[in-house]
Amino acid sequence: MARVLLAGESWISHATHYKGFDSFSSVTFETGADAFIAAAAGQGVEVEQMYGHDVPAKFPRTVEALAGYDVVILSDIGANSFLLPPQTWVGGQRSGNALMALADWVRAGGGLMMAGGYLSFQGFQARANFARSPLADVLPVTMLDCDDRVESPQGAPVALVDAGHEVGAAWPDGAPDLLGYNHVTATPDAHVVATVGGDVLVATREVGAGRSLVWTSDIGPHWCPTEFLGWPGFAPVVGAMLRWLGAAPVAS
Repeated sequence: MARVLLAGESWISHATHYKGFDSFSSVTFETGADAFIAAAAGQGVEVEQMYGHDVPAKFPRTVEALAGYDVVILSDIGANSFLLPPQTWVGGQRSGNALMALADWVRAGGGLMMAGGYLSFQGFQARANFARSPLADVLPVTMLDCDDRVESPQGAPVALVDAGHEVGAAWPDGAPDLLGYNHVTATPDAHVVATVGGDVLVATREVGAGRSLVWTSDIGPHWCPTEFLGWPGFAPVVGAMLRWLGAAPVAS
């Protein structure tokens, strides 16, 4: 079975509750990847999730360490989490650049997917900050150098552009609207498969011996509403994206 790593798509929330004179705090942990992981499993692809708080210390930092994976997905986690491991952020020591390693791993034959979110591409207030990272050279899109979110609470229509592409071939009619996405533009050598609000939703690219793909909306709420997660095409499209990237199950 091919190995697929999903980094990110989790968060820890700290809330303060005020009740008259008194107050107290609570902390919750949440993940937005459950529907995506279940959809992939239904397509025969097992996805291992590395939670966002584990990424700085545990994400592979060399091409050799990444070689154990066939596909890596980054979802709603910014560049700082890959560039500031504890030994650098706390200890002031040199460390391997995980994003350089990830880009080299793609060129050597890996499959990289970036999914959209507040900390994807450039993201909220440009805090994701991937536009000037090594991944900018291997993704199939050019990123803005500013906040790139397109919030569409009224719904942004989704359109299939190329039904002949492997991902497009798995795409049935009737895709529901999405509620937002990151605005990017396709590179000259990219292949646009689908759009949202007239902008790139799915684009693919051959990079050296490897491949990269973007899905510019969320893989779960809020931009990807429950109607989209329940759409009969969601699981087939997820499976097709991961298979295109190299996650097809290997016959024993």
